Amino acid sequence: MTTPGRREGLAPAVGLGIAVALAGVAMALPAITGWDVHVRYFPPLHATWDPRVGWGTLPALAIAGLAVWQAIDLASRLAWRRLLVASYAAGLGWMLSLALVDGTDGIGKILNDSYEYLRTARRTTDLPHALSTFVSRIAYDGLPDSIADPNWPVHIAGHPPGAFTFFVLLTRTGLGRGITAGLVVTLIAASTAVAVMVALRALGAESVARRAAPFLVIGPAAIWQCVSADAMFAAFAAWGIAVLAIAAAKRGIAWSLLAGLLLGWTVMLSYGLPLLGLLAVAVLVVARTWKPLPWAFVAALVPIGIFTAYGYYYWDALPELHARQYAGVAHNRPPEYWMWGNYAAFVFSAGPMVGAGLAVLRRRTASIAPDARRATLWLVGATLAMTLAADASQASKGEVERIWLPFVPWLLVSCAFLPERWRRAGVVVQVVVALAVQHLLDTGW
Repeated sequence: MTTPGRREGLAPAVGLGIAVALAGVAMALPAITGWDVHVRYFPPLHATWDPRVGWGTLPALAIAGLAVWQAIDLASRLAWRRLLVASYAAGLGWMLSLALVDGTDGIGKILNDSYEYLRTARRTTDLPHALSTFVSRIAYDGLPDSIADPNWPVHIAGHPPGAFTFFVLLTRTGLGRGITAGLVVTLIAASTAVAVMVALRALGAESVARRAAPFLVIGPAAIWQCVSADAMFAAFAAWGIAVLAIAAAKRGIAWSLLAGLLLGWTVMLSYGLPLLGLLAVAVLVVARTWKPLPWAFVAALVPIGIFTAYGYYYWDALPELHARQYAGVAHNRPPEYWMWGNYAAFVFSAGPMVGAGLAVLRRRTASIAPDARRATLWLVGATLAMTLAADASQASKGEVERIWLPFVPWLLVSCAFLPERWRRAGVVVQVVVALAVQHLLDTGW
């Protein structure tokens, strides 16, 4: 008969094994069978094989070593505010060091790509006109760039105009160069872990936040967080949820209005982020109050209403978006692979320890305070539901290692419940995967 202690040790091993096996099969199957799943050359990642070292290698190794040595202990003993500051600083250093493996190009090159935002943002002199014509320029019909209103590049077309507006405003403030815009995005992205920890504490789960902190801060997601616009979306999303949690705890109207503004803005950044409604509901269920809801809902309409007033109609954009997606590579990517291949790509981004954390979640939370247990189960459960809905929609087939960045930290909360020896070993696993992916693959980020 299996003893409880043995089961406790077996569950994370099983979860980790499943995550690693999923990633391995997703890599091996196309290579062995020749199945073209239409994602560069290293499925399930949008990546190519490119072993290298660079400026950031030694700093990344140093931060990884410090994390393995001290992260678990520091997270438990630092005063709360110092922990938040340390988490932000460590996360920022980790992101930048990994990016600098490719030199300054690791920060400054990506956002200048023709598929990205900055080139078009720098050419935009009339933002109201761009917004009024935004929907008509989503669908791809091969119009040349030389005409007055050409079709949008891939990333602008694939998102609501909030993302484009963000980069236009960056250029207007003198931050429109690749390196400066990349640094701004990274500075914002590094706050994501802090926001998740703040949300957990507001919901009575500070102990969970502390135990999860090393996994929220140090992991392979940093590869895609540095200069990826999706990482900026994830940060705004996390802060919207964090402020909503504070509003629910304090029953404050001002906090509720701010949460609504942040969440409404987030909806204008990505078509996939209305799914945050599931996480928002989970926060209110955990807090046992619906009082913030009407105030937050009204405030959320403000950013949406502003874009509507300038001529962007969300409901008109959706069919145009669908047409644009299926005029491109999405039409060729087989759902038979990507329905599960998305999760394999997500394992690379979140790190394989997410499988171990999820495997122990329900059993291990039984031993903690009821409020912390309730918060954890609802937040992680709502995030799992978001990933299932996103996957079932097939709006994203591939590249979810960055597209699903808003989901990553909330699922990594489950790693707080790993047994102590697994938490310490788990930090090692996460940093090794991050270092290996960044130094062996060109992910395009």
